[in-house]
Amino acid sequence: MGWNLPQHVVVPMGGGSLIIKIWKGFKELEKLGFLNGGPSKIYGAQASGASPITTALKEGQALIKPQKPRTVAKSLAIGNPADGYYSLNVMRESEGWGEDVTDTEIIQAMKLLAKTEGIFTETAGGVTVGVTQKLVQQGVIPRDESILICITGNGLKTQEAIIGEIGQPLVIEPNINDFHRVANQKG
Repeated sequence: MGWNLPQHVVVPMGGGSLIIKIWKGFKELEKLGFLNGGPSKIYGAQASGASPITTALKEGQALIKPQKPRTVAKSLAIGNPADGYYSLNVMRESEGWGEDVTDTEIIQAMKLLAKTEGIFTETAGGVTVGVTQKLVQQGVIPRDESILICITGNGLKTQEAIIGEIGQPLVIEPNINDFHRVANQKG
């Protein structure tokens, strides 16, 4: 991108440390004079069943109220985030925002990313894609500006979240003949 930052960055938040590190890195690159143009707006993404940081942001609170996590996004299911306070500061300082999505929206976003981009993400990636969709639909992020969505893990880590949501995998014997048999089946 020619040392230009994206205008908007959507980051998954569990404990809140990743969003802080991304913002810190951007600020350091800016201070060193490596960047052209303005800074990014940083958006935090959480699952609705574990959203203490985005809840505090939406309520205008400075302190995080702990929650008992209930979500398929296990990697983000942190009810009392150690870096929640600092994450709030990043979203506010960058003039970004935070949002959360339901488990159903997470699964739908995972399926959308797999179908359109060929990327099988874990549930945290479904959170960031789902939150990005929501923020664009709300008009918070303009459709015609650059957006970076942080996809932080492979879907093989959280297969249990999509069982029953997609078709069953094909199982073949470990030989070339069985591979050809399955590959040549129609439909």
